[in-house]
Amino acid sequence: MAGETLLGKLLGSLSPQLNPGRYVFCSVASDSPLDVQTIIGSFREAEGLTLILAQEDADRLGLSYDYVAAWISLSVHSALAAVGLTAAFASALAAANISCNVVAGFYHDHLFVAAADAERAMAVLRQLAASQAQE
Repeated sequence: MAGETLLGKLLGSLSPQLNPGRYVFCSVASDSPLDVQTIIGSFREAEGLTLILAQEDADRLGLSYDYVAAWISLSVHSALAAVGLTAAFASALAAANISCNVVAGFYHDHLFVAAADAERAMAVLRQLAASQAQE
């Protein structure tokens, strides 16, 4: 099933979900042995392999990090070709002075915000969806 591409429908259907736990971004050498079951996300960069892990997994593995995040998933099935969704929620969060690191999955967008900002971010995203639904 193809994802939604119409921005108005996407925004009105954000339905953000706050995943339990705390998450961190780490960097390891590209040839590091890893238990893939613990990896939430990864991206290969010239400097190494960036990993997104639950904080307790990073601690158990002795990996360093400096950013502890909450993980918010947008329940709407957004198409990878959709235009404007990331800009809309990133702008709303920026207006509230909330940083946001975005990972696009095949079905959903996933936002990593500072753990201390999780509830405020959820409120901003809910308000963004509600304001679109009223239009």
